[in-house]
Amino acid sequence: MDSPTSATIQSLAVEAASLLVYRSVLAGKEGRAFVELLEALLLWSRFANTRHSGEGTGNRSAISCLHAYGQWFELLADRRQSWSDFLIAQILADDNPFSRQVQQVDLDRLSPSLVEAVKYDLDVLQHLASCTGDRLSHWVREISGLSTLPAFSEISDADAPDPAIAPSPIRQFQQAPSWRQLLPELAAFYRHSGTGLFGRYRAFTWHAGALAGISHPDPVTLSELVGYERPRELLLKNTEFLLAGLPALNVLLYGSRGTGKSSLVKALANAYADRGLRLIQVAKSELTDLPAIVEQLRDLPQKFVIFVDDLSFEEDDDAFKALKVVLEGTITARPPNVVVYATSNRRHLVRELFEERPRPSAADEVHAWDTVQEKLSFSDRFGLTLTFEPADQQAYLEIVRHLAAREQLAIDDEALVFQALQWATRRNGRSGRTARHFIDFLKSELTLGGSLGSTALS
Repeated sequence: MDSPTSATIQSLAVEAASLLVYRSVLAGKEGRAFVELLEALLLWSRFANTRHSGEGTGNRSAISCLHAYGQWFELLADRRQSWSDFLIAQILADDNPFSRQVQQVDLDRLSPSLVEAVKYDLDVLQHLASCTGDRLSHWVREISGLSTLPAFSEISDADAPDPAIAPSPIRQFQQAPSWRQLLPELAAFYRHSGTGLFGRYRAFTWHAGALAGISHPDPVTLSELVGYERPRELLLKNTEFLLAGLPALNVLLYGSRGTGKSSLVKALANAYADRGLRLIQVAKSELTDLPAIVEQLRDLPQKFVIFVDDLSFEEDDDAFKALKVVLEGTITARPPNVVVYATSNRRHLVRELFEERPRPSAADEVHAWDTVQEKLSFSDRFGLTLTFEPADQQAYLEIVRHLAAREQLAIDDEALVFQALQWATRRNGRSGRTARHFIDFLKSELTLGGSLGSTALS
């Protein structure tokens, strides 16, 4: 390895250590593997340029380079990304002082020193991106004496931000002669899409005290859902209020099972992701964390729907108290960018027993009816209650026809209606869920060249 090459590797290692704002871009295992490879190459060059270094020491150093290169190669192959695309994806998702502040403040109002630091980092990262797999492979071959050593250079958008959130500027970075010139586009992307998890995902779950992004959220869309036009219209209008920064209500979607309550809420994340809406599903067992979740979201520019599915409570349920705090608020102001959308099959959410009704007895609570009323009125704490009635035959067949048309099923209407009614009779009754199951099964049957016969329907 000649002196100019050693100087180039030295320069890359120094620049990698000099990042100011985007330090975490190289903090993951892929970034650390790259830095370790540079360090291994530098170590070998030092031994090679020292007259007193032994042959065994040089061989061990060359083997260290091969190990470091193999680790770096494996990590990129696992992500299906070239080194340059990996760095770009990390820049777009990075959560740092600049990406956080530029969501709240215009670029020209940020600290000049912060902006200069970002420009410097973009220059450094672009220089690091120029160190391609072919270049590294050549250096390691030269050191190890191997005649061939494959270089990983696949170009892919793997791990890029969710395309439903916003058009990604990845292609602009790939083609730009200078990454620092893309600073306005980068700032606009952060403002529109958020940063960190919120820039990468549109749907989340809360588990064990932390948010986890959902890589493959339910793809259900509003156009798939038919019927219940009035509750749907009200839910969409309330969501529009939230996105516009206007007062929006917490919503309870109450009704029969299979009527599409959950699907409607999940479809919102797909319909409004590009306008900054994020959906966070919280299980009933995690509801005690609701106040902490809300505080995490308070100062973010995105709008959030906390989704609680199939909600109901038992006696003295701690989750009951936690949700009550979020719905009613405390001395702390309610954040304007967060609402709760809950679904339930129980109108009053709390299980009510006949034995709880007040009876004259010395052991009874003096104001027992007050306790009963507190439990029954819990649903009133939602500002908006939307009711989903059971589907009658006409509504059920309307849903079936709508889904069949969307799937472009080659079946005449008479046969479709006959088989749909048979399916509902022998399965779960008439509902949107039953219609969806029927259409999915019918599509598979028709694809295989069969038909829904007596065996399938029995």
